[in-house]
Amino acid sequence: MGSMLHLLLPTPPLVGSSTMTFTLRDDLGQIPPYVPGKRAPEAVKLSSNEVQLPPLPAAVAAMADAAATANRYPDMSVHELKHELANHLHIDAAQVTCGCGSSALCQQLVQATCRPGEEVIFPWRSFEAYPIFAMVTGATPVPVPLTDSHHVDLVAMAQAITDQTRLIFVCNPNNPTGTTVTKQAFAEFMAAVGSNIVVALDEAYFEYVRDDDTPNAAELLAVYPNLVGLRTFSKAYGLAGVRVGYAFGHAEIIAAVERCALPFGVSGVAQAGALASLAAQHELLARTDVTVRVRDTFQTAVGAVPSQANFVWIPTPDAVDIAAHLAARGVLVRAFPEGIRITVTDEREMDVALQALQAVIEDTGALQQ
Repeated sequence: MGSMLHLLLPTPPLVGSSTMTFTLRDDLGQIPPYVPGKRAPEAVKLSSNEVQLPPLPAAVAAMADAAATANRYPDMSVHELKHELANHLHIDAAQVTCGCGSSALCQQLVQATCRPGEEVIFPWRSFEAYPIFAMVTGATPVPVPLTDSHHVDLVAMAQAITDQTRLIFVCNPNNPTGTTVTKQAFAEFMAAVGSNIVVALDEAYFEYVRDDDTPNAAELLAVYPNLVGLRTFSKAYGLAGVRVGYAFGHAEIIAAVERCALPFGVSGVAQAGALASLAAQHELLARTDVTVRVRDTFQTAVGAVPSQANFVWIPTPDAVDIAAHLAARGVLVRAFPEGIRITVTDEREMDVALQALQAVIEDTGALQQ
């Protein structure tokens, strides 16, 4: 019977056959690919801003239990996690949504706010997916250069607003520089932005901030109805592998973001891990305190830009060459055209990174000019 059915079905054309024609978007080739941090066996991986520790023990146990029910779809509404996050943020549950990492929520924000040709403003260099999110949706990306001190230039971003601007991303701390904007600067920026434009304060590294003069999106929602906060469980919570983030803001904006969500985008395992992690805040804070202490020591030793995240930024035009030399010494970092981003983990790994960097400087003379 199987062979008869095979005879009745048309023979599919070979891949690459000249008879195959597709109608695809002709602008896809212009969309830059997202480049993940490099990985290699046995190397010290400081290229992806991950934490080196496993998830909190309670989260591991909760995720193991949830995995036993993976034959069922997860709660698509993410009801319990939304309510716990709302309690954590002291807002209403209708003001919170969850997604497959905060990255997915960034793209949903673009989809919810922009039609093709409308504009998304963001700092540059910053999170490299911002222009990708805009272009995938058909929106126009508008990058605004950082200041000479590697800070987000809020004044220039406000000046870049046109009648086509629909969304503005402010990454704070900024990735990859680790710099933050001040409360006063952000207040002046929001005053310059029309209330019809959504502003996304991307706080993926919020838990590592120790500078009190830094805006907190959750505390500003009542002041700015057009503000949306974005946070994630991928960084400080150590759940990068299960993908869960959250956005919070005016209920009308959040409802629009949810309309653009992929059904069942947050797995049951991710929901269980996030809930357990949220309930163990004291353990999380202890971990981030260690990272902050190591960060402050390491950035002083290497002369990095002062950071409020779990990474440091070393500006240099020789970033690609330096990263290659470090990789040869078993240390993986992230190279950008403007500099090197090095994830901060624990004392042992940062000592290895420091020794490798010093050896590269001695061998090549890099960073000495």
